[in-house]
Amino acid sequence: MLTVRSALLAGLALGLAGCLALGVVNADVKYRLYCANGKLEVDTRTPEQMQRARGQVCLLGEFDTRAQAEAAADRRGGSGAPCTCP
Repeated sequence: MLTVRSALLAGLALGLAGCLALGVVNADVKYRLYCANGKLEVDTRTPEQMQRARGQVCLLGEFDTRAQAEAAADRRGGSGAPCTCP
């Protein structure tokens, strides 16, 4: 017989698994540095999503942490700095 606690834990695990399966929670978030419409931008969206949202976009780098992406942007003048696509 399930206790209330184990039933709650099972429900939470099932809910998390469902969210992961639906893509609601992305366990593998990447931070990307883009040149979007002539300005540097750090974002987690895919290149396809960025093109739909911003139009002219090129991917300049992909990073595991936001700090790494921001540091790469800072080396190029910081977020919002002018850029050109290669």
